[in-house]
Amino acid sequence: MQTRKKYIFITFFASWLLLFFFGGDQIRRLAFLSRRKAEGLKNWPHWTDRSLLKSFADPEELQSNGGHHKQSLKARRESRMNIYKNSRCRMETCFDFSRCEKYGFKVFVYPLEREDPVSESYLKIITSVEESRYYTSNPEEACLFILNIDTLDRDHLSIQYVHNINDKIQGFPLWNDGRNHLIFNLYSGTWPNYTEDLGFDIGQAILAKASFYVENFRPSFDISIPLFSKEHPQKGGERGWLYQNSVPPKKKYMLAFKGKRYLTGIGSDTRNALHHIHNGKDIISLTTCKHGKDWEKHKDMRCDKDNLAYEKFDYQELLHNSTFCIIPRGRRLGSFRFLEALQAACVPVLLSNGWELPFSEVIDWSKSAIVGDERLLLQIPSTVRCIHSDKILAFQQQTQFLWEAYFSSVEKIVQTTLEIIKDRIFHRESRPKFLWNTLPGGLLALPEYSTHLSDFPFYHLQHGSSPSSKFTAFIRAVSPVVSLSQPILKLIQAVSRSQHCAQILILWSCEKPPPPSGKWPQTAVPLTVIHGRRKVSDRFFPYSAIGTDAVLSLDEHTSLSTSEVDFAFVVWRSFPDRIVGFPMRNHFWDSSQNQWGYTSKWTNQFSMVLTAAAFYHRYYHSLFTDHLPARLRSLVDQLSNCEDILMNFLVSAATRLPPIKVTQKKQHKEAAPQQLSKSAAVSSGNLRFSQRQDCINQFAAWFGYMPLVHSQLRLDPVLFKDQVSVLRKKYRHLEKP
Repeated sequence: MQTRKKYIFITFFASWLLLFFFGGDQIRRLAFLSRRKAEGLKNWPHWTDRSLLKSFADPEELQSNGGHHKQSLKARRESRMNIYKNSRCRMETCFDFSRCEKYGFKVFVYPLEREDPVSESYLKIITSVEESRYYTSNPEEACLFILNIDTLDRDHLSIQYVHNINDKIQGFPLWNDGRNHLIFNLYSGTWPNYTEDLGFDIGQAILAKASFYVENFRPSFDISIPLFSKEHPQKGGERGWLYQNSVPPKKKYMLAFKGKRYLTGIGSDTRNALHHIHNGKDIISLTTCKHGKDWEKHKDMRCDKDNLAYEKFDYQELLHNSTFCIIPRGRRLGSFRFLEALQAACVPVLLSNGWELPFSEVIDWSKSAIVGDERLLLQIPSTVRCIHSDKILAFQQQTQFLWEAYFSSVEKIVQTTLEIIKDRIFHRESRPKFLWNTLPGGLLALPEYSTHLSDFPFYHLQHGSSPSSKFTAFIRAVSPVVSLSQPILKLIQAVSRSQHCAQILILWSCEKPPPPSGKWPQTAVPLTVIHGRRKVSDRFFPYSAIGTDAVLSLDEHTSLSTSEVDFAFVVWRSFPDRIVGFPMRNHFWDSSQNQWGYTSKWTNQFSMVLTAAAFYHRYYHSLFTDHLPARLRSLVDQLSNCEDILMNFLVSAATRLPPIKVTQKKQHKEAAPQQLSKSAAVSSGNLRFSQRQDCINQFAAWFGYMPLVHSQLRLDPVLFKDQVSVLRKKYRHLEKP
């Protein structure tokens, strides 16, 4: 027994010695690793074919998260603290909500000084704010402030770099360490590291910045915006390139990239590796090192070959004919080609690790972009090949929606930024994320009206719901009622007999008082008189008395039968987001005058249905009053004209669809005031027509494009004028003369 214990002891001692001498190094290394702080990143393997990957990335480089691999974690943290001293800012801690309680969400822009240099892009931003519905010239009313100092380009090597910003802002009495201030920035840092240093202390200001790195981004406080060029339009912008006949969704090239290659420095790793996936067939990945003053001094063995292949393809042609577009990081995380790919319906494949995507707080980018990993470039081709055609088409359609809703102009980028901040301040009235990611988008779905999807005209088909089964007749009266034979009294009787009519509202816009209640026709539905301000824009005010989804807008001289009203309402319930009515008008481009023209002639197409006799959703009253700037409403009030054209512009801009015309027994004529003589009426008619043509051009200038859409469709009842018995026809009275 003693011998057995002795052998066991000797064996254990010998094993311990062997482990100490031959495995001690591994034990010490394990102990060292256990003391390191976990960074949440998986270590990459030690490749056996390391020599073959020299031009892609070294295994040591893959241990880091790219971009900042030359800085230690401690150095990065210290750099961040120097740039963002208030890195813990949130709306609850660095924003004064009390400034927004009395006057609501108002934005003040510091007046521009002559000596302050302002770039074209920053001037577009300021103009967009000043033309928005939130602008105020009184700082006492302001909830949010925007500097008059151009902070877009903070690369101190740039000619647009503004010096001594700290000294300037500290002299502003409203600065208050940046509280309730919004700062815009497109470029930060400079060669060689391109850090996010802005060169001045932003204090507690909200930063709306392009190329935002996730480590520096303060969630629910800062806003990531896209990088846009100085040529980006201030208003409107071009439409997307995807057309309805773009099927199948797969194009000539599956995957494409054409751009600069950096030989050294930050951002060079990914772009230097792009040539690995180029096959010259369905994957085109072209780079050039021919940029910058000293490119020839630093060119490598691939430069001449790459430059030759680079010239063989046109960039615009690649955008048009590629299904997926690679969007690698440049010197900074963002790139112009991101917006270019969205417009071209080329699904972005993002290779920019650590980039906080634009407006990611509200936009679901998983529906429109592929977020890749810079370190897994070689997997990208096989990944995109596995995406089904149905999903590709859905991606492409979403890129078009996002482009046109939020990115096609500087104005939309600024409006989206302001609306996100407003939703944070008035959280109870904020939009659900669904509204931001579905047509017509968050900018046209006003939370002041409602946050319930069923209250808007756009989402009934998606959710299988229907608008209310009744309508409110809304008649604008501008003439005194002096005779029982006046058209308005006959109109009230015809409309009230409709089985779908819930109530009749009379907007009284006449100098003389309205008749007493006993003088109005007896109706089976309630009749209410609303006193207006004698402004034409009053007819589109969101009156609380309107209790139905559908509004039948009528002029006092309109002549309609009950059958016409019934049929038009049935049609509207199938198209609740559109204007459905009777009198139509058209617009056209007059090349001889180089402007838009307006015509009331009956032709084979139309683009407007006048609100003298038309159904539409009551939400458009709120959109007309709260979304459009006061300047446009003042214009139509001064002219006492064009409000119906402006409503058509607004609805077409929201839906991207034309109105719908239904059949009518009599042609609608725009009535002249009764007190005018025949010759005076003709002169007044010519002036009114000229004004309406001017309105079309002014409205198009404000929208930045022409939103009206032409149509050749007219809806008639089934069996309309068919050679069958009249008793079989549901709307038989439509055919009577």
